[in-house]
Amino acid sequence: MNINDLLLKNVMILDLQATDKEAAITEMVDKLFAEGRISDKEIFKAGILAREAQTTTGLGDGIAMPHAKNAAVKEATVLFAKSKAGLDYQSLDGQPTHLFFMIAAPEGANNTHLQALAALSRLLIKPEFVAQLKEANSPDEVQQLVAQAEKEREAAEVVETQTVAPADQPLIVAVTACPTGIAHTYMAEDALKAKAAEMGVRIRVETNGSDGVKHRLTPSEIAEAKGVIVAADKNVEMARFNGKPLLNRPVSDGIKKTEELINLVLTDQAPTFHTNKAEETEESSSGSIGSQIYKHLMNGVSNMLPFVIGGGIVIALAFMIDQAMGVPQDKLELLGSYNQFPAYLKSIGGAAFGFMLPILAGYIASSIADRPGLVAGFVAGALAASGGAGFLGALLGGFLAGYVMIFLKKLFANLPKSLAGIRTILFYPFLGVLITGLLMLVVNIPMEAINTGLNNFLNNLSGVNAALLGALLGGMMAVDLGGPINKAAYVFGTGTLAATVATGGSTVMAAVMAGGMVPPLAIFIATLLFKTKFSKKDQEAGLTNLVMGASFITEGAIPFAAADPLRTLPGFIVGSALAGGLVSSLAIKVMAPHGGIFVILLVNKPLLYIAFIILGSFVSALILGAMRKPVAQ
Repeated sequence: MNINDLLLKNVMILDLQATDKEAAITEMVDKLFAEGRISDKEIFKAGILAREAQTTTGLGDGIAMPHAKNAAVKEATVLFAKSKAGLDYQSLDGQPTHLFFMIAAPEGANNTHLQALAALSRLLIKPEFVAQLKEANSPDEVQQLVAQAEKEREAAEVVETQTVAPADQPLIVAVTACPTGIAHTYMAEDALKAKAAEMGVRIRVETNGSDGVKHRLTPSEIAEAKGVIVAADKNVEMARFNGKPLLNRPVSDGIKKTEELINLVLTDQAPTFHTNKAEETEESSSGSIGSQIYKHLMNGVSNMLPFVIGGGIVIALAFMIDQAMGVPQDKLELLGSYNQFPAYLKSIGGAAFGFMLPILAGYIASSIADRPGLVAGFVAGALAASGGAGFLGALLGGFLAGYVMIFLKKLFANLPKSLAGIRTILFYPFLGVLITGLLMLVVNIPMEAINTGLNNFLNNLSGVNAALLGALLGGMMAVDLGGPINKAAYVFGTGTLAATVATGGSTVMAAVMAGGMVPPLAIFIATLLFKTKFSKKDQEAGLTNLVMGASFITEGAIPFAAADPLRTLPGFIVGSALAGGLVSSLAIKVMAPHGGIFVILLVNKPLLYIAFIILGSFVSALILGAMRKPVAQ
């Protein structure tokens, strides 16, 4: 498909009558509707205005590219419009806008359409092409200019592949992305490449567009790079750039301020980017199987947690409010839904909880197979929830869905060009859902039995057995302070929440949270009790660890553990295991998966819970103080 297949003559407006931005948008939307390219003017216009609210699509130099991708679009279309007098479109350069390209993409836009739209976007960074369009007087002339520019672009791509900056020149890596991933993403990519080539600088650009991540940056490229340019109006993976000089700018700067951005990196004026989210760091495709599985799992868990946290706390509030409002003794089984308002709160929390397993499985599959994996993953999670397989079933279903999509991608990799466009919109979702759904029939039966057995086992634990499990999980939280072992314990704890809401919360989750709070709190206590064994800088950091520990942010203790692990980690593990064991042995429960001291009212025995955490922290601090050597002040 070429650009002119989308840039139709019958939807062009060569004499736009509007004199302001909103009127121009309305006039163009009306034209699309009149020509039958969209089914609902209001829905499509709302999408255009929502995109404009994020950042103007008036690029400057007299060009605007309003665009939206939504259900009102019947068929991918580009409307070209020209205003002879120009109008105020709130462009980035503040100058009047003369040329408009309104892009209408359906929700299921296939790769062929997206590639054509990306190609059009790239043409518009050529000043000579834009100047010719301003002089065009007929739809035929517009299409001829586009066809000629497209040929020149294809020829230039061949030259680009043969022209590489010298290997001794600095390397810059960049990421471009806009909310819809249709236009600005690719314009910024081309603008950065063109300016880098002009300046003799090597550059690698990753695009986060509608068809997923393309030209993904590798860890070795990131490590070699002098700096990073993120030109994006939506979230991109940032943790992989930890410790690198980085400029985080709107995507429009990647189009219009390319030289400025590159020079800031070359002259060491980009600030160094820091993050604690090491678990989200991108692994190379050649990494170990274990690291890849961990990455995929964490993608699912990190996206699931907001639903668990939000839903869990709202449900807990429903129980608290219902209890305060009064529930008869013979109706205690209805606690949480006896009175009308708490019942509604519980339904809100339950709705959030209902998304937990589909989100977990969907984002595991998405991490494995990119966007095509989402639908199959969501279905796998929903089937695990309805089939009784629970958290473990959804986890396994997410991996199954992801690798089913990888198989389908390989299966259809060599489709004839004429059929390539329907892979994403038809083959992937249909076959992915069908195959994954059939596999979940096999998964649900054993996983339901395992899930039920595990829940019964945990519910029946008491005394020594419960204490041992709590000690194990609490200790795991302190082994690597946010690493894989810590996350394994945390994921296990959150997985028990859904099944324990009706019984007042999870003892396992309470032990996990207590164990995770101990290390940073122990650092705070140790810096007070053993001042000769900590530098002034470490003592100042101790106060920060009080806040982080109280908030259940275990990672606050990482700098201390990294500096002297052999004298630090043993104390952490002992104190965390002690706190977790005591919490479990007395069946202390919590209904929230995070929050630390801020969700203490959601704990069934709050005073004991706090006491056990403080005890574990003091034991940790004493061991830490005994093992550390004095430092020069």
